[in-house]
Amino acid sequence: MKNALVLAFTLAVATMAFGQTANQPQAEKLSKQQLQSLIATAKTPAQHERIAQYYEAKAQSDLAQSKEHAQMAAEFKANNVTSSAKFANGTVNHCEYLAESFKKDAAKMEALAAQHEQMAERAGQM
Repeated sequence: MKNALVLAFTLAVATMAFGQTANQPQAEKLSKQQLQSLIATAKTPAQHERIAQYYEAKAQSDLAQSKEHAQMAAEFKANNVTSSAKFANGTVNHCEYLAESFKKDAAKMEALAAQHEQMAERAGQM
């Protein structure tokens, strides 16, 4: 029974991960140092747009992960074994926590993208 539960969980996570990477926009590949450098030196509309696009792609990625974890939580809730008090902490509660965390992160990324969109507009008016 335990092995079947572990196998089902592993397959669910692998399926979700594959589906997420195939359908979501990818953020520009910037290292943390590159992003910080770009933020520190951005003056042109194009530079701020590049940063905004990075944050928007990150927001979309976070939203996709939030939806995946919410879906997994719903699936775990529907299963009597994984929703039981014995397993809920590692299944339902874990996925609900991650869904909410990714949703909050996505909101932060969207706010940063909006800020850089505004900076791009202001830089274009100078």
